[in-house]
Amino acid sequence: MATELEWKFSATEEAFAALEKCYRNALSPIAMQTTYYDTPEKHFSSRRCTLRTRLENGKSVCTLKSPAEKGRNEWELECGCIQEAAPILCKLAGLPAPQALVPVCGAKFTRLAATVALESATVELALDRGVLTGGGKECPLLEVEIELKCGQEAAAKAFALHLAAAYGLTPEAQSKFKRALALAEG
Repeated sequence: MATELEWKFSATEEAFAALEKCYRNALSPIAMQTTYYDTPEKHFSSRRCTLRTRLENGKSVCTLKSPAEKGRNEWELECGCIQEAAPILCKLAGLPAPQALVPVCGAKFTRLAATVALESATVELALDRGVLTGGGKECPLLEVEIELKCGQEAAAKAFALHLAAAYGLTPEAQSKFKRALALAEG
């Protein structure tokens, strides 16, 4: 299990392009397609958990996220079948295994990712462009994420806030899942 600690921001086209230009030599593209799952009884969302499959450049990764004191707990399993992965991930997280899973919403985007070494931390800078999907609807996605990979949280947060101020980024309080779920629920 890892603990995910990240800062998310929505971006304008201009800010996104400026960040792309600034980090162009370090960015690597990752094609991502995410499907979020739950049960009809909301087994996961009622516990503030998220279950998903994500194709990352064609590789299938199943992930379960749960609340943590800071950030989110995250368990991952390389597996092409969410029905097989869910009981394993639930066991690792100490959750009861679900019975029937249904797709709820999703996202399809390209991530431009760069590892950025700071003085006392290493972060991943992710520039995500695509769409959120739910309930037969789509919503554009243009997001900047800074995720602490190792080191001091304060350094990562300072870097995130510096980028936000320098590029006019707006803090995004909701996850991709929450925004896609809002589409699905109308």
